Amino acid sequence: MGYYWPTMVKDCLEYAKKCQSCQLHANFIHQPPEPLHPTVASWPFDAWGLDVVGPITPKSSAGHIYILAATDYFSKWAEAVPLKEVKKETVVDFIRVNIIFRYGVPRYIITDNGRPFYNKSMDKLCTQFGFKQQTLQCTMRRRTAWQKPSIKPFAIF
Repeated sequence: MGYYWPTMVKDCLEYAKKCQSCQLHANFIHQPPEPLHPTVASWPFDAWGLDVVGPITPKSSAGHIYILAATDYFSKWAEAVPLKEVKKETVVDFIRVNIIFRYGVPRYIITDNGRPFYNKSMDKLCTQFGFKQQTLQCTMRRRTAWQKPSIKPFAIF
């Protein structure tokens, strides 16, 4: 036996508005702990954001559990590769082949402080090609590659 309640959503919202406990403990938008500093690129392929997504379960049919993704800050163009494991050499090769050799040397590569991004191999690549690596120094976790809703990761059911 089922019941039909045509105004259920409206009634629930009204109840939540009047509930003291709901108002105190509900999710609400917090002010960021520090002022936001938007990253602005002057022209296409000037600045790229890189990040690793994963581990992803279940594994792909080829055994990949990570995705290394890069997004151009100006055009929002995305490049991504699946990975079985994240190594600094793989990240350096990805930047060299999928960014520098395809689109030219960027002015900036923006990453977090993760081990695959912040190491001597990356320093050597930056020096070799003459670009700067900027790392995010913020208290809130921010995905550097997932700037646009159309390329955000999604759940597969």
